[in-house]
Amino acid sequence: MDYFNFKGNELFAEDLKVTELAKQFGTPLYVYSKATLTRHMHAFEDSLNGKKHLVCFAVKACSNLAVINVMAKLGAGFDIVSEGELRRVIAAGGDPKKVVYSGVGKSESEIEFALSQGINCLNIESEEEIDTVIKVAKKLNVVAPVALRVNPGVDAKTHPYISTGLKNNKFGVSEEIAFELYQKMAKESCLKISGIDCHIGSQMTSGMPIIEATDKIIALYNKLLAVGIKVDHIDMGGGLGVTYDNETPPTPSEYCAPILERLKDLDVAIYIEPGRAMVANACVLLAKVQYQKDNGDKHFVITDTGMNDMIRPALYGSWMTILNAVKHEDGETVLCDVVGPICESDDFLGKDRKLNVKNGDILAVRGAGAYGSSMSSTYNTRRLPCEIMVDGDKSYVIKKRQTYEDIWKDECILG
Repeated sequence: MDYFNFKGNELFAEDLKVTELAKQFGTPLYVYSKATLTRHMHAFEDSLNGKKHLVCFAVKACSNLAVINVMAKLGAGFDIVSEGELRRVIAAGGDPKKVVYSGVGKSESEIEFALSQGINCLNIESEEEIDTVIKVAKKLNVVAPVALRVNPGVDAKTHPYISTGLKNNKFGVSEEIAFELYQKMAKESCLKISGIDCHIGSQMTSGMPIIEATDKIIALYNKLLAVGIKVDHIDMGGGLGVTYDNETPPTPSEYCAPILERLKDLDVAIYIEPGRAMVANACVLLAKVQYQKDNGDKHFVITDTGMNDMIRPALYGSWMTILNAVKHEDGETVLCDVVGPICESDDFLGKDRKLNVKNGDILAVRGAGAYGSSMSSTYNTRRLPCEIMVDGDKSYVIKKRQTYEDIWKDECILG
């Protein structure tokens, strides 16, 4: 459930008309709903009630400081993949002690910064990374809290580009190697074995893969326990899908219930890392219809936003629901491609959509909160959009629209 709904013929963000927001702030425009973010965080918290846990918002999904700040105030931890994301969390008021740091390519300096901030856990993804963490921990004279990211060889049944738990993916280490590496780490006094980490993919619309992965992680947990290695948490990652079109993913409660059931008798906390499921449907991207044209059998609706602001359709072939913010009582519904102004043939927001639109209309691209703004660019020297957050009947700018000078302010001319 979210708080973007029609009241009569007008689409509202909580208590505000999105057409009025477009008029006030201009387009393209990212519009976030604080009430939706809050509802989603509570849903995940409630799903793990009764077991020690930490819900870590995946910052890569949406890294706006205001979004991070809302999540921090709701008690969230954070899943990060770079020093920059950790610095964002700190700048937004997040607690480093609730941060888990993932990613296959952490540099020595990034690891040093993370350990100096007292983060919750480093999720290590290779044997060579273990050696680097040992080196840095000794340099800082600290005990580094660590987990191994275990790749359980489970197919998440999702798009190949966002599947992460198969043996041909770059992430993590196999179960067999993990057992050996945990024994290696246990011999190092500068390391504290804190957990087992696992993440098998994104946009999962079935709970079965996570059940299979959980069973494999429990088998490893028991194997470690048998040789005297005790972890304090099991991190099952994120990946819960959302409804973009006609998907029917599990609710957070349905998704977490089998994990909770399997781990209930183990003396461990449960960590999860929702990103998309937390923020995707807490935001819409607003675009204005500039022109329309027919090229033979194809009708195009041309907007002022495209793959620079929302790359998912071009990158993954993702379906994004597109609505006219005003339901017309007259006019004709046509089958059309909704495209943008970028000089690329794959610059589109949606293909073969049935819409009744007029020039000047405001279109709302739903599900825009995850990997929308965070993956946007200034390609074609187009300014990054303005971003706002709605709270009831009030709206707040949480990212100003760039000026053109902002785009090239760090560039220099020879001589």
